[in-house]
Amino acid sequence: MSQSERDVIEQSGAASGAGFDVHGVVGIEVAPGTPGESQLRDMLAPFLGKSSAARRLHISEGISPVSGQSHAEDAYRFTAESLYLPGDRVQIIETPDGYRIEGSGELLTAVIPLLDRLCVQEETAMIHAAVVDFRGAGVLLPAWGGVGKTSTVAKLVAMRDVRFMADDWAFLGAGGMLLGYAKPMFIKPHHRAIYPALFHGTRKPLAPGWLTTPVAHLATAVHPVIVRYPKTAAFTRRWSPEHRMVHPEQVFGAERISSAAPAQLAIFLERFDGAEALLEPRSTEWMTSRIIGNFHSELPTVSRRLIEALGASGLVPLEEHFGEKAAVVRRALDGVPCSLLRLPVTWSADRTSDFVANVVRSKLDG
Repeated sequence: MSQSERDVIEQSGAASGAGFDVHGVVGIEVAPGTPGESQLRDMLAPFLGKSSAARRLHISEGISPVSGQSHAEDAYRFTAESLYLPGDRVQIIETPDGYRIEGSGELLTAVIPLLDRLCVQEETAMIHAAVVDFRGAGVLLPAWGGVGKTSTVAKLVAMRDVRFMADDWAFLGAGGMLLGYAKPMFIKPHHRAIYPALFHGTRKPLAPGWLTTPVAHLATAVHPVIVRYPKTAAFTRRWSPEHRMVHPEQVFGAERISSAAPAQLAIFLERFDGAEALLEPRSTEWMTSRIIGNFHSELPTVSRRLIEALGASGLVPLEEHFGEKAAVVRRALDGVPCSLLRLPVTWSADRTSDFVANVVRSKLDG
């Protein structure tokens, strides 16, 4: 086991409760004894600490009794202020300052969409993107999973005065400020050429490259079931042959981590069945639509199911949530150059990340 993996595990500690401050926008409080506390400590580690934010998520074990619930067949039960999903063993209760999340499983899948909702109410939106601070300019690279976000940030941060902000999830304020999320990175076999130091010495074994896709598909298929059992999920997450979990500080050094930078460039990355890369300008409206859709599409199945239930029950109307989030992203991207970069599906992660890094450098240094 690597030192960074030990650090992630040690940080989880005993189930003693925890508090998190997400850029002063939303506070998260985890009650002692919450079964999913270990994962929340892992994944929210950059925000560990007390928060004075007005919007808050309260997370605890158990399901509080709620009277007068309506029934949506067997899928969920709800009132005007609550929603219970028996299949996922999670309940959401609206509070004066946000939401209370109750359950017995790993609750990150409920936290993420509700964190996004509260952020939107504070003029900030969660995005699914690689993000770097390029010498003071914030660069966001939204993309589908597997395009090469984690590889690309390594090539960009290797440049002078470029700092890591996120390789998966980040935040975008309506005022145009990008906010980082230096959560643990998931390193896979195809990253060997890009992060060679992480493959030296004794480490958790990874599946060979030819098995990566089948293992990933299996992990996706069992995820909705596994998250109901925190201990099993924690074991699976840490010992899965699909990836290694390491902190960005262990990879780049704490001095190469940035928490905020004004957005100056947005490039949506996608793979396609072409022979050469294509860079095409896009409008703010186009980029806004892609960012909203991409974030939702990349959420775990359990998270998407929760959003659907929140909308169907009227607790968080879908048209209201997506409309308000789109307005935040649209304002944030006002005046920011937007592009689509289509990359050949046959290119390796190494070649792809080199190309993307050079495009970003040419746009900002040219």
